[in-house]
Amino acid sequence: MTVKIKIYSDYVCPFCLLAKKPLEEAIEGKNVEVEWMPFELRPYPNETLKPEGHYLQSTWKQSVYPMAEQMGIDIVLPRVSPQPYTHLAFEGYQYAKEKGKGNEYNDRMLRAFFQEEQDIGNVEVLTNLADEIGLDEKEYREALETRKYKEAHQKALKHAYEEANITSVPTFVIGKTKVAGIHSKETLEQIIDDEMNRQKPEISDGMVCGIEGC
Repeated sequence: MTVKIKIYSDYVCPFCLLAKKPLEEAIEGKNVEVEWMPFELRPYPNETLKPEGHYLQSTWKQSVYPMAEQMGIDIVLPRVSPQPYTHLAFEGYQYAKEKGKGNEYNDRMLRAFFQEEQDIGNVEVLTNLADEIGLDEKEYREALETRKYKEAHQKALKHAYEEANITSVPTFVIGKTKVAGIHSKETLEQIIDDEMNRQKPEISDGMVCGIEGC
């Protein structure tokens, strides 16, 4: 049976990029279905963070960079200041998912921001990135400019905030198990295996005859 995995993330969360590697290793060869789910950490009109600020500098120095080095993942604190809002990128995600490229799109957004320091709040930048993964450039741009997927994105956010009760990212929902943060390949594999075993139907004994009679 297929284990469904939902990963709630935001494109301005460095731990969401770092969490991808152990997940990809854990699901290799397994019967799983992965879906990335939108979650805005600082939705408009809340102020976004500035990379020159003490909070980000401290978090990256103490947590992000050491973890990335340990995992062998290239990452950099983007100099885009202030950090972009991600609603447009996520509306583009709804379009990409509709075209069967949701996971590929999600990966491209995270790498564009945290490895290439691109401003993923800019329509021009987003359109170029969409084109890179084979999406229709004109159609994608029009979808962002007309806010065609605004309602779909808002519905996804409502699900994350109110129904799934997500409060931080990354958060994984693997089958019926919810875990937040970065976890090792081994931990994720164990959760997936447990969920696969949980899905196996329990079949009780039917009517039988024994040596002493029926």
